[in-house]
Amino acid sequence: MPEVRLVGPNGEQVGIVSIGDALKLAQESDLDLVEVAATARPPVCKLMDYGKFKYESAMKAREARRNQAHTIIKEIKLRPKIDPHDYETKKGHVVRFLKAGDKVKVTIMFRGREQSRPELGFRLLQRLAEDVTDLGFVESQPKQDGRNMIMVIGPHKKKAEAKAEKAAAKARGTGQQDAEPAEEQAAQPQ
Repeated sequence: MPEVRLVGPNGEQVGIVSIGDALKLAQESDLDLVEVAATARPPVCKLMDYGKFKYESAMKAREARRNQAHTIIKEIKLRPKIDPHDYETKKGHVVRFLKAGDKVKVTIMFRGREQSRPELGFRLLQRLAEDVTDLGFVESQPKQDGRNMIMVIGPHKKKAEAKAEKAAAKARGTGQQDAEPAEEQAAQPQ
């Protein structure tokens, strides 16, 4: 009769027993007999509640997916002849994206005669990279791609860190608002 190495419900070693005995033990304890390592000699089986095991593993997988950071690439489009105020607005968007932990793809679109002056676009991208060095770094250097010049800026902090920081700031903000009315009530004479 084939034998299996049996592991109890709490992880304790029961020993090498026949399959029939293992099934009897499983029925007596109202648990399932689950083969854990089929390639081992003898195969390893464990007594467990299989439905509960599947549910817990599904919950762990869901939690892992929820905590996983999704890298999003945001795109900003510029022209070589950009007005200073428009540049500041676009730079503000880049700063916001980097603070949120997202990558930013900066595209400069050349039209007509602008295509013969790619150095203008290169200088503009370098200026933008210098303006946001405290929040991000140049992940891919500016390169010409047909009518466009593209550069990717990556954030210094990860998406998860940015989310945690934002949540902490939000919690501090609500905590301070709740504390203020209590202080005002304490200060008022009764």
